[in-house]
This record gives sequence, C-alpha cells and structure tokens, in this order.
Amino acid sequence: MIAREASPAGPMPSLGTWVAFAAMCLGMFMAILDIQVVAASLPAIQSALKIRPDQMSWIQTSYLIAEVIAIPLTGVLTRALTMRWLSVATLAAFVLASAGCASSGSFAALLAWRVVQGFAGGLLIPQVFAAGFVLFPDRGQALATTIAGVLAVLAPTIGPFVGGWITETYDWPWLFLINIAPGLLAIAVAAARLPREAANLGLLRTLDLPALVLMAAALACLEIGLKEAPQAGWISLNVTALLGASLAAGALFIARTLALSRPPVVELRMLADRSFALGSALSFILGVGLYGAVYMMPVFLAYVRNHDALEIGTIIMVTGAAQLAMAPVAVFLERRVSARLLTAVGFALFAVGLGASAFQTRITDFEEMLAPQILRGVAIMLCLLPPIRLALGHLPPPAVPDASGLFNLMRNLGGAIGLALIDTVIYGRAPAIGETLGQALNRGDVGAAKLVGLPLDRFLAHTPGTPVEPAVLAAVRAAVERQAMVEAINEAWAMVALLTLAGALAVCLVRPRPKRAVGIPTMAS
Repeated sequence: MIAREASPAGPMPSLGTWVAFAAMCLGMFMAILDIQVVAASLPAIQSALKIRPDQMSWIQTSYLIAEVIAIPLTGVLTRALTMRWLSVATLAAFVLASAGCASSGSFAALLAWRVVQGFAGGLLIPQVFAAGFVLFPDRGQALATTIAGVLAVLAPTIGPFVGGWITETYDWPWLFLINIAPGLLAIAVAAARLPREAANLGLLRTLDLPALVLMAAALACLEIGLKEAPQAGWISLNVTALLGASLAAGALFIARTLALSRPPVVELRMLADRSFALGSALSFILGVGLYGAVYMMPVFLAYVRNHDALEIGTIIMVTGAAQLAMAPVAVFLERRVSARLLTAVGFALFAVGLGASAFQTRITDFEEMLAPQILRGVAIMLCLLPPIRLALGHLPPPAVPDASGLFNLMRNLGGAIGLALIDTVIYGRAPAIGETLGQALNRGDVGAAKLVGLPLDRFLAHTPGTPVEPAVLAAVRAAVERQAMVEAINEAWAMVALLTLAGALAVCLVRPRPKRAVGIPTMAS
C-alpha cells in the first residue's frame, strides 16, 4: 500500500492492460476474502461437519500454512511459467479448491482442499503487487498499487459480514462457491490479456525441493504437536515426537538453506541484519494478534453468547471498518513521521486493544466489544505500514525482493502458530478452570455461583450433600463450562496482548538509520 513515485514519462497503459490487472486483483481479493469470509462461520462449519471444537482452527491454520509455503515460491514460479500462465494456473487451482471445499463431506476432505486453496492464494497475492510494477513501469503505477492496496484492506472489512450473511441465508458451502464464477472470469481475462512471454521451465530445477519439504514438515509437526498437547499432555509420546520432529526438520532446513550457494527457498541470511530481524519479528507478532483476534471473537460469540453466523459477522466487522477508515490517515502519517515512533505507537495501541478484551464476562456483547475493536482496527494500520520501512527501508534495492518475501511470510507464520497457541490455552485451560469452579460450587461458594450465573435463591436453598435434580445439574454444568470458556479465552487474549506489548518495547532496540530512497514493496494479506 506504499507506492514509489512513478515517472509520468512513457505511454499511457492500454485498456487491455488495466483489464488484465483487474482480473489479477479479483483473484487477490478472493484469496484475502477467503480467510475472513470463513471466520464468522467457523462454528456453523464445525457443527455441520461434526468437528471437535478444539480442532476448528485447523480450517484457518491449514490455509495459512499453505500460504507460508507458497509465498517464497512466487518469484521463481513467475520467472519459470511467466506472469500470464502462473496467474491462470493459480486462479484455476483456487477455483478448483473452492469447489472442493464446498463439496467436502468430512473434516479431512475440507482440510485437504483448504491446503490447495491456501497454496493458490499464497501465490495470487504477491503476483498482484509485482504486476503493479511490471505492467505499469511508468504511468499508472501509483494508481495500480493504490487500487491493489485498497482492495487488500476492503476484503477483510466486509468479509465477516458477507460470510455470516451467506451462511444464514444459504448454507456454509456457499462461502466457497461464490469464488467459482468470478474465478472463471478472471481466468479467461488473464489468459487473453496478460503479456505473452516464453516460459522457461528449466528455472524450476533451481527450486530447492528438499528444503521446501523440510520447511513444510517442520511447520506441520509443530502445528499438530501444539494442537494435540492440551488433550494428550505436553510430555506424552505423540506430542514429544511431533515437537522433536519439528525441531529436527527445522534445524535441517536452516542448515541446508545457509549452506547452499544457489538461491534458497527462504533467504534466511537476511535475518543477520538487526533492523530486518526485528521487523520480521514484529511481522510475526502482528500475525499472532491479527489472525488470533479474528478467531477468538467468533469462538466467544458462538459458544458463550450463542450468536449465529450473521450476528457474529456483523459484530466483528467493526475492526475492519475502523481499519479501512484509518488507512488514509496511516498513509499520511507514514510518509511524515518516524517509522520507529509509529511502529511503537501502533503495537502499543494494538496491545491495549487486545488486552481490553481479556476482561470479558459471560454477558459481554457488541457494546462492550466496540471500543476494543475500534482501537485494534486503528492500531493495525500502524502495525502494517511503518514496520515495512523499518525492516526494508535501509536495504539495497537488490536485497529487497527476498527480504520482502521473508517479511510477509513471517506474518502468516505468526498467524498459524498463534492459532495453535491460542487453542492450547483455551482448550487446555478450560477444563482446569471448570473443575476449580465446580469444586467452589460444591463448597457452597456464593461468589462462584454469582460468577457462573446461578440463581442465588435456589443455590442457597440447596442442602450440600443432597442429590441434585438432573435438569438442574445439567444447567449447572452448562453454566460452569460457559464460564470456564470465558476465562480461558480471556487468558488467551492476555497472552496475545503481552506478546504484542513485547513487540512495542522491542522497537527501542532498533538503531536509527539514515533515510534512503529505496522502493518499499507493498504488504497485502
């Protein structure tokens, strides 16, 4: 969303060029929208496919992990297949995967198609911002990158509401079926209008497939291990084996990447630069908060407040609306205020917005969620733009593409790992909290009865040790489980807020560098 000033010299881009760019933007819009449009409907999908609540986040995590693997491949695949055929291929894969998601009759099938969809989406998004420079080398470049940036912000703004409306009006498969018609149109336009160039498939031999497999294995084992830990135990054989395998695969990936002389899958050597390393860490932290917040709100609103998908989408779109309203202000400030200052302020505000949600009660709803959401939406734009300049602004131009890929990859990696950690807190702590509350109620603790919402007159009238009516016992259990879920979610909010606050404090470790006129790539999803 930050464009270099383009020279006005050169021919005016043709209508066909703009039409081709519009087709690519449509694909990017669908890819970004597909994360957010599903968010409000996660409980509905979980219920329809009979997914365990603690496994529900895999619907988002599988998409994010696939994106992480795809993003660093964009450059070599573009050079090998050309922009035209890579765009056509990724759009076709995205449409096919969308149809597969819609027709899934099981959790396993849905996850498999989400992986394909995420991989295609991870390739679609970087292509658009590269096309803004390739298709518009002179005139139209600023307008093209601005259009792409606005669409990148608009998608998450309307996504939750659109997803909720679709699920309530039709059914959850339509969350994916809506991609098919626009996707087929985009494929036809891209094939007809994008520049025709000769492919160079020989470049695919430069791709380090062993490193790619090691990276995917490390991420998959880490995610599965984190999700299994709450139920199986952190020292169980399965969890320790998974985490050990993740550590081993990750170590081999790093060793191989640093030892190779040819271009690596991920340019890890860039992390030797202190400013870039900190910027990448901030991108990771932002991913945890960004995707974590969009996940925790539907969980709370569905399982504590019993809202349907449309109501959830309406409530959580506040953050996106605030983000969209803040976008022009953030761009204005980003060009005039120190990146270090804006980054520190942005992450501090984001931490406050996340922390404000750590005090929810069983009656918290739209009004109580309004201010934290607005604060987070305002802060997100300050966490998106200035850290790009902080991380990349001092690098020489040849180093920027690889550094930009790693920087963007870290955000999605943070989202994937963050969701696993959040699930670990929620579904690991809720049973323990519920047991503590149950013991307090057995002791006749009036404070615990008030906390879970039991009628005090009936609670005080009950004689300890006497049998409880089955209907009353079921109501008490439901109330205890609901309160346990509230407190566990609050702990997850607090964890993410503290991590984000640590990011704000870490900005002070960056040494100021002199400004340089370096083109900064855009960050999209």
